Amino acid sequence: MPDVFADLVGQDEAVVELRRAAAAAAAVLRAGAADRAPAPRTADPAESADADASGGVDPSTGMTHAWIFTGPPGSGRSVAARAFAAALQCVHGTGCGECPGCRTTMGGTHADVRLVVPEGLSIGVGEMRALVLRAASTPSGGRWQVVVIEDADRLTEAAGNALLKAIEEPPPRTVFLLCAPSTHPDDISVTIRSRCRVVPLRQPPADAVAEVLARRDGIAPDVAQWAAAAAQGHVGRARRLARDPEARKRREAVLAVPRRLTGVGAAFDAASALIEAAEAEAEASVTEADTTERAALETALGAGGTGRGASGAIRGAAGQLKELEKRQKSRATRAQRDALDRALVDLAGFYRDALTMALRAPVAPVHTDTAALAGAGAQKWDAEGSLRRLEAVLACRAAIEANVKPRIAVEAMMLALWKG
Repeated sequence: MPDVFADLVGQDEAVVELRRAAAAAAAVLRAGAADRAPAPRTADPAESADADASGGVDPSTGMTHAWIFTGPPGSGRSVAARAFAAALQCVHGTGCGECPGCRTTMGGTHADVRLVVPEGLSIGVGEMRALVLRAASTPSGGRWQVVVIEDADRLTEAAGNALLKAIEEPPPRTVFLLCAPSTHPDDISVTIRSRCRVVPLRQPPADAVAEVLARRDGIAPDVAQWAAAAAQGHVGRARRLARDPEARKRREAVLAVPRRLTGVGAAFDAASALIEAAEAEAEASVTEADTTERAALETALGAGGTGRGASGAIRGAAGQLKELEKRQKSRATRAQRDALDRALVDLAGFYRDALTMALRAPVAPVHTDTAALAGAGAQKWDAEGSLRRLEAVLACRAAIEANVKPRIAVEAMMLALWKG
């Protein structure tokens, strides 16, 4: 098994920083163990000098209790946070990938690593308070309690305040790892930011993504290169495009939108098609998980049982089933918005290609397979028209992020694209 940072693509500086911090964290544990150990009966000054020379690095340098991983979508924020969590649990302190601490953390089964992945549109205060309470306990494995919060920008104000209290007065062996797009106050509060060390990640270059797809996933080099460019450096999306024919078909449908916009009616039709495609993709992604979750909960509550009280128990579980349905509905909404956002990113890439061609910029196109269509658009719209269309797509993304109804935002975008 490769080391835990192997999947963090194109982030060499961040990996160096995280390895150094993990080594410092291991030194802190060793120093604490030495303090608790019984003192030797005799002390040899020469041996003490050797020990000081070998341990010349201050154990506390390079390590802190709270971190924020920032970067654009696809940069590997959550990958970096999970890899660092594994390195903290590594018996060697560097993330070897082989020891039980590394394997269980990367596999999601380590008892001292709490992973928060928001299923809905936000992370509530109840969930955060329960998490902070559990994180205050002593690590069962003797190393660290690690809390990884993906999409920390979705914390509600109350949830952020609950987390802030824990970061201000952290338990001695607890580490908080937060993932957010940036340190802007819209993404993470200023007070939380001021108490964390920031690890900025960049969008990985397409060549690095293609190399990983070919080496790790066995994808043909030419397909890997195309997928990496089409995904604009997003590793997960590049893998889906390279492997999933349905993902490629959805992308082709999105990139066909510009030539479908021939009038007002066509613009509304294109908006409906885009929304329906996102809903279908989201439903396909969550249906299996929803069915499995409901069956597991009903079984736990006594469904199918024949003993005394079994029927009464399942009747009394209506509240829990309703709560599950609420969570699943929230997750479906989030999945729909994520699918729609991926489509908008593809569309933005098309108009970006048209803009660069209109300006004769010496850069490679994002979508090589629609370069001819983008070139025709560049001639028809010129640079100013291409820029207006690109801004319309970006404005649609921002509106949906601000909780504008997706259908309204997309319809407004399509009309703007048609009008130019």
